[in-house]
Amino acid sequence: MRKIIHCDCDCFYASVEMRDDPTLRGRPLAVGGRAETRGVIATCNYEARAFGVHSAMPTARALQLCPQLILLPPDFERYREASRRILAIYRDYTALVEPLSLDEAYLDVTGVDRCRGSASLMAQEIRDRIRAEVGITASAGIAPNKFIAKVASDWNKPDGQFVVRPQDVDAFVAALPVKKIFGVGKVTAGKLNRLGVNTCGDLRAWNVADLAREFGSFGASLHRLCRGIDERPVQPDRVRKSLSVETTYTPDLLDLEACRAALGALLEDFHRRFERARDRPPVHKAFVKVRFADFSRTTAECVSTAPDETVWMALLAEAHARKPLPVRLLGVGVRFAEEMAGEGLAQISLFDSPPAHALPGAHP
Repeated sequence: MRKIIHCDCDCFYASVEMRDDPTLRGRPLAVGGRAETRGVIATCNYEARAFGVHSAMPTARALQLCPQLILLPPDFERYREASRRILAIYRDYTALVEPLSLDEAYLDVTGVDRCRGSASLMAQEIRDRIRAEVGITASAGIAPNKFIAKVASDWNKPDGQFVVRPQDVDAFVAALPVKKIFGVGKVTAGKLNRLGVNTCGDLRAWNVADLAREFGSFGASLHRLCRGIDERPVQPDRVRKSLSVETTYTPDLLDLEACRAALGALLEDFHRRFERARDRPPVHKAFVKVRFADFSRTTAECVSTAPDETVWMALLAEAHARKPLPVRLLGVGVRFAEEMAGEGLAQISLFDSPPAHALPGAHP
């Protein structure tokens, strides 16, 4: 039986900003892009959330909901420095640390003798050290597997922790809304709800064959996870499956020629990131992502082990031809060969600098 801790810092970017400028505390604060450049909120503090502001919300909408919102641009170097210190604390307890982002990680503490072998006491001690040594707060979930630990870490946010003991797994998972299942997004959750499935307990009435018919290969995962079964190990060295860059344009790119003109700078950013990626697997595919003015998206890709500008230009033309609309976002990238995924290649560092125009995913 594993003992897994999922640690997740509370509104990480905003917490670092409030740590470094205490006058920001108690005031609605968000970190993100500017409204006039179609920026989005990367994270916000709990005072901002009281107004309905949340991660991944367009900044313009956030300012409508909360006109007094303090908006700061992201300072990745300070966030990476805090993340390094937090990861060092984690690794003081176990070598089995799987970072998911700058502020979030799984720890496998099975068999660890610290704190008399209690995962709950280790989580409390880790959180205390993060507060004392880094100056921000973190929440934690403790459970027999990764799926349940991640759900549990959100249970007593902020600055709390929640334990799901092995004997409580069945009842805990049965009551969970299906949207809490790993891999279930809005579309899948909506489909499940329309089928009369609202909780994991409801989903247990479905057999594997019926789930496969409705959800394809994901059906088997649904069948396991709704029963609290997750055998994924904590993997300190996760191999990246793809690498890409993207940018949003203001104003929109009106036609294919404008997109072609913008592609050169995007490819320069991509090649800089690609060269920094250490021990990368072989390239298998190249792709171009396009988001149109109506927010619809499309991706064109092809098999290519050494793509060049000609390949990406052709993919751009293919993707652009799918809709006669201006373009608000372009992305280019590669997918790595999957057969290399299990061979222990080193993870691309979390601390590689993102392109100046890139804003990472949302942080709770």
